[in-house]
Amino acid sequence: MDEFAVPRPEHDAEEPQVDDPTITAISRHLASVMDPELRLPITELGMVEDIAVDAEGAATVHIKLTIEGCPMRGRITDDVTAAAVRAPGVRSAHVVLGVMTPQERADLKTHLRGPGGARKNPFAQPDSLTRVYAVASGKGGVGKSSVTVNLACAMAEAGLRVGLVDADVHGFSVPALMGITDKPTQLDEMILPPVAYGVKVISIGMFLDDNRPVAWRGPMLHRAIEQFLTDVHFGDLDVLLLDLPPGTGDIAISVAQLLPGSQLLVVTTPQAAAAGIAERAGSLSQQTDQRVAGVIENMGPMTMPDGSTFALFGAGGGEDVSRRLSESLEQHIPLLGTVPLDTALREAGDDGDPLVRSAPNSPAGSALREISARLAHQPRGISGKPLPFGPA
Repeated sequence: MDEFAVPRPEHDAEEPQVDDPTITAISRHLASVMDPELRLPITELGMVEDIAVDAEGAATVHIKLTIEGCPMRGRITDDVTAAAVRAPGVRSAHVVLGVMTPQERADLKTHLRGPGGARKNPFAQPDSLTRVYAVASGKGGVGKSSVTVNLACAMAEAGLRVGLVDADVHGFSVPALMGITDKPTQLDEMILPPVAYGVKVISIGMFLDDNRPVAWRGPMLHRAIEQFLTDVHFGDLDVLLLDLPPGTGDIAISVAQLLPGSQLLVVTTPQAAAAGIAERAGSLSQQTDQRVAGVIENMGPMTMPDGSTFALFGAGGGEDVSRRLSESLEQHIPLLGTVPLDTALREAGDDGDPLVRSAPNSPAGSALREISARLAHQPRGISGKPLPFGPA
C-alpha cells in the first residue's frame, strides 16, 4: 500500500494589513470561517492572504487553499463571501483563490502537529485525553457498523469532537452509511479526513476507485490501521470510535497494540448463538489488556402498533453477554442499552443519513441516543496525565 500523505504549514501566512476599519471588520468576521476539513478558523491556518475594499464597498479577499485541487474550494468560497458581506460597510465580496507554497504547507503541518512535525500516533501518547472505543462483535450481521456510525453522529450532535476509523478493511461500509463520497485531502504525508455530520471519518474505501476487494494479510492490515492513526490528522478529539471487523483476528489485535488505552464496546443480537460468539470478542480483552466499556444489544424486541412486542431474534442476549463477561472478567460489564429492531435504521443506512439525525425520536434512534449519552458522559480523565506546565 502506498504511503498516505498530507501537508501542514511551518509558519502562518502573513496576516493581512488591518489599518482600515472595514478591513479590520472583515478580518474579524473571517475568523469565524472554519476550514471544512481541519475544523479550525482559516485565519489561524494562514489561509487569508490579503483583504482589500474599494470606495464602493466592494471587498476582495485573497484565500490560499492548501492544495490546488482542494475539494472544498466551493464551500470555502461561499463561507468567506458570506462572512465578508456581514462586515459593516461591505456591499459585495469577491473571493480570489490561490494555493499555498510548499513552505507555507510545511508551516501549516508544523502548526497542526506541533514543533518538529513528527509523525506519531497521538491517541497512544501518555498525555492523550481522547476516549477511544473499539466497537467489536463476535460475528458479522449484527449491525455493528450501523451502531458505530449512529453513536458517532449522536456524540457529535451533542457537541463532542468525534473521529471515526473504519477499521473493517475487508468489509468497509462506513462511507456508504454516512453518505460520504468525498476523497480525503492529502498534504504531502498528512491526510485530512472528510467530515460528515460533524464526524471526521477515514476508511480504506475512500482510497479505492471502484468496489474492488482488498486482498491483504496481517502485516498489510496492521500497516493500514497504523497509517490511519499516524498520517490522518484528526486534531484534538473527545472521542475516537473504531469500527472493527467481526471476530478476534489480526485487526482487533493490531488495534489493541496501537491503542493500548482503547476500550471495547461489544455488539450482539438477542439470539443465543450470537450472544455466545459475542462473549468471545469481549473476552479478548483479557489477552490484550483492554477494558470492556459495555455491551450493546442490537435488533432487540420491537413494539408493534397494538402495543405488543415482537422478538424476531429472541430476547435477553445482551443481558446474557453482560452477565457472562462480568463473571469471566471479574468486573461489572454493563448492558448499555437495547436497540429495537427497526426498519428505519436500515433505511437510514441505505440513504447515508444516520438514524439519530434523520429520525432521532424513532424507537431505535432514541435507544442509540441514550447509549451515546451514557458513553459521552464519561469525562476525559486527567488522572496520571502530565500537565503542560511546571513550577515557576
